[in-house]
Amino acid sequence: MDRDHSPLAQFLRSARSRLGPEEAGIEEPVLGRRRVSGLRREELARLAGVSVDYYTRLEQGRSRSASPEVLDALATALRLDDAEREHLHVLARPAPARRRRRPRPQRVHPATWRLLEVFEGARRPAFVLGRRLDVLAHNRLAGRLIADFRALPAAERNQARFVFLDPHARELYANWAAVAADTAAMLRRDAGRHPEDPALSALVGDLSVRSEAFRRYWSDNKVYQRTTGSKEYHHPLVGDLTVTYQALILADDPDQTLFVYDVEPGSPSEMALRLLAQWSEPVGVLSRPSVGS
Repeated sequence: MDRDHSPLAQFLRSARSRLGPEEAGIEEPVLGRRRVSGLRREELARLAGVSVDYYTRLEQGRSRSASPEVLDALATALRLDDAEREHLHVLARPAPARRRRRPRPQRVHPATWRLLEVFEGARRPAFVLGRRLDVLAHNRLAGRLIADFRALPAAERNQARFVFLDPHARELYANWAAVAADTAAMLRRDAGRHPEDPALSALVGDLSVRSEAFRRYWSDNKVYQRTTGSKEYHHPLVGDLTVTYQALILADDPDQTLFVYDVEPGSPSEMALRLLAQWSEPVGVLSRPSVGS
């Protein structure tokens, strides 16, 4: 790979371009016309306390000697959040090259399956995402709210594929653009953590060919890790509803995340979930992991 196009170089340039001088706390007047979006290299180097030459070599992929302290200084200067900071460290300290082996399929623990049914009984959608945003399991209500991934071929049970390639997703998410940007950023984080995953590379390649929107969001080089938040849906059967969510990393596999949706008690959104729970035939819980996991 061309050093100037390495993941680390691309991420640093992207993060630097998104941070303006005012936001970074640079108060002195700028002499002459600013020809770059965001901070100049010399401005970022000064904020991080490193030489311009050293930062330039780092951004161009000509140096792999950045210490954790330097990386933290750059992350602070760039105003990176926790997920972005972690991503910077991962890119600057890639794992040693290993002999490629076929990854073991991810298995959902029986206790997690039971949890999904517990949340089903409470009328709360819940699902499990694995590596590459593969949908490994979901309860019936999540299948009704989002999509019945069990009905899809195993290789297509993937959140990113659904968001970018399924026309239903654009109608389902009230703010599809925000969901799409976050999805690409979550996939970018996974790519940083698993750079040697051939299935992930194939997924990114396929999405890049088939979705102009994915290409645009992927080129932003943003990373994102969902923890808590809210999401708005426009469901074809029960109308508009707003959910809050928690993302819980499972102890038996740090590459599996359990997402649990909640709604305000007594709200129209809770009534919508009640109606959805009573609608149509059960779609069940996924009993098999996505292939190629």
